[in-house]
Amino acid sequence: MSTSAPRKALNINNINPHAIKAQYAVRGEIASKSEVYRHQLAVPPVNGAPKLPFNTVISANIGNPQQLDQKPITFFRQVLSILEYPALLEQVQLFPADVRERAKWLLEQVGSVGAYSQSQGCLSLRKSVARFIEERDGHSANADQIFLTAGASSGVSTLLHIICSSKTTGVLIPIPQYPLYTATLALVDATPVPYYLDEPLSWATDVPAIREEITKAKAAGTELRSIVVINPGNPTGATLTEQNISDVITLAAEEHLVIMADEVYQTNVYQGKFHSFKKVLRNLQKETPKKYDHVELVSFHSVSKGMVGECGHRGGYFELVGFDEEVVAQIYKLVSISLCPPVIGQCLVELMVNPPKKGSDSYALYDKEYNDIYQGLKQRSQALHKTFGKMRGVSCQDPLGAMYLFPTITLSRKAVEAAQKEGRKPDEFYCMRLLDATGICVVPGSGFGQKEGTWHFRTTFLAPGVEWIERLEAFHEAFMTEFDS
Repeated sequence: MSTSAPRKALNINNINPHAIKAQYAVRGEIASKSEVYRHQLAVPPVNGAPKLPFNTVISANIGNPQQLDQKPITFFRQVLSILEYPALLEQVQLFPADVRERAKWLLEQVGSVGAYSQSQGCLSLRKSVARFIEERDGHSANADQIFLTAGASSGVSTLLHIICSSKTTGVLIPIPQYPLYTATLALVDATPVPYYLDEPLSWATDVPAIREEITKAKAAGTELRSIVVINPGNPTGATLTEQNISDVITLAAEEHLVIMADEVYQTNVYQGKFHSFKKVLRNLQKETPKKYDHVELVSFHSVSKGMVGECGHRGGYFELVGFDEEVVAQIYKLVSISLCPPVIGQCLVELMVNPPKKGSDSYALYDKEYNDIYQGLKQRSQALHKTFGKMRGVSCQDPLGAMYLFPTITLSRKAVEAAQKEGRKPDEFYCMRLLDATGICVVPGSGFGQKEGTWHFRTTFLAPGVEWIERLEAFHEAFMTEFDS
């Protein structure tokens, strides 16, 4: 019988240190505090407790469209309703014919959304994804090289676990970046190698600057294995030109880097055009096969963004291009440990890549809903950008794509000193004050990375209306006046 004193098995000093090291700013301290405020607003004040100075919390910290009142697309939800409860098929007049037909077909493919599928995802659904990629790019796609996932984040984690073999493995990460990448690299104990995007040039990818970072990393003993590119950009909203992408692919070919192309915002393009890495790579391979045939590319897509906005259904996919067959087998083994991605999410991926066609019963409504969401996002991005243009000490690149703006804020010495007294970074101090005063939750730029001495914050433009934008503008002017040097 043990005589040791009662104690817990785990404490902060003996859990996995890599978990402690991982940081994920979009759901960090400021976001957590916003949820406390949301709860306070949901219940009456107790014992005369003071009311908050705002009536709503605006969660502009994360790209979560339906939390901010984006309506789900009717066709998708009608089909999913039948998949969840097939007895609805017996109600002949309940849904349009094409909804019933698609639901029947999906049920024939998966059997039941409550059953496991193949670990890689249902083959018929992967074939639909392959057809979508072929139509998008004009080049063939192989369903055997497509993996359905529980959102794009799951796919990113899988690939980084495969790519990173030791602490000296290096992965080039854009700065500013979506913190999924550095957080996952911390968990696998590998080395992030930052490369800075060019803010004055609309956050373009600067390949000569990347080459300088590669030289430094190699000199430090880092074995560079991969480069991450987010297009359209998160948090910047940048969209890459075909030449930008070609330059990155050329760099990857010369340096033997796996390209991880995060393309989840490919339909959120408001200026210019989306170019997939797959299409540009295939074009280069056709022109100069010996130079580019060995390039390895993995591209990610998701139902969470775009006009679909179904974050909670956790659906996505990645496509492998140019990977060694033995490596693909190991990727399959790794995803098999989790059995399979959610089957309802797999079905939603199929709906996203194969929506109603012109002439079908559901097309007119689908087309209207899709375009209304797109135009609403575009208009709100322009309205918010216009507001930033009027705010003292704020500058912001044009909203080109994605769901975010990433403005620069110039803070006075007095504001920087006030932040230091609270033990906070200046942009974090600004964002916390914004939340406390207005209920608007945004993410400080330091959570994504930024050039030293510059300060930013990321905000979505998903929230409807202009009232919250007016709150933001009024707070900013009061803040700048309070901390005038």
